[in-house]
Amino acid sequence: SSDLKSMDYIRLEISENIATITLKNDERRNSLCERMLSELEATFIELESQDIRVVILKSNLDAKVWCAGLDIKELPNAGKDPLPYSHPLESLMRKIENFNAPVIAMITGSVWGGGMDLALTCDFIIGSPECSFAITPAKIGVPYNVSGLIHFLNVVEMNIAKELFFTAKPMMSERAYIIGLINHLIDKDKIEEFTYDLANTICNNSPLSIGVIKKQLNLLGKAKPLSPDMMEDINELRFKAYTSHDFAEGKLAFLEKRKPLFKGE
Repeated sequence: SSDLKSMDYIRLEISENIATITLKNDERRNSLCERMLSELEATFIELESQDIRVVILKSNLDAKVWCAGLDIKELPNAGKDPLPYSHPLESLMRKIENFNAPVIAMITGSVWGGGMDLALTCDFIIGSPECSFAITPAKIGVPYNVSGLIHFLNVVEMNIAKELFFTAKPMMSERAYIIGLINHLIDKDKIEEFTYDLANTICNNSPLSIGVIKKQLNLLGKAKPLSPDMMEDINELRFKAYTSHDFAEGKLAFLEKRKPLFKGE
């Protein structure tokens, strides 16, 4: 039995105990506009009340871009925090993290910026050779928030996180697999079968046990204590970046499709 629901930006299919959410705004490269984010969040809320044992988050298989990250047009102007705690992407990522069952990202295209944060919030990633990952705040001059940085440090080593953030260059699938960013690298024509086999294996195990272990692992992943002083310091650093000339220039250059002229101020 399969249950299908189509929205403007995503498609939800439920079969047995597996829910598949497909990002389908290909012409906008699945950029995370506020409407897509609210459809995604509403879907996770709806699934919470059903017996869902695995969620698979994917794009259309032939989409070149799995997710282009936040819609730059919707970023606030310099002076305002671009990623406050209340931001719809932050709120969606908390929903995924707190969702009682595993969420698997199945990635067959390139992933950029906030899309990479979204992918890393999922419990693990199955990728095809076409996938790649780039984290791009330095291209626009924005800071990153603490919860986002923790997502990275829970998946990759500090030196890899620094390279990804400092270069903003895409990491190709093979390297992403070698460093453990993705769990399995599977050819595109076999990736769906592989991912659903894995999902079915999970469905056969105790959902209670898995839900509890997921919560414990997520709590342990955040258990690197930050003192109030450190938090203050981090907030000041972020404020300095999002009120800067570089942030205003980065957003403007992107919208004007030109190379930004960063001054470091």
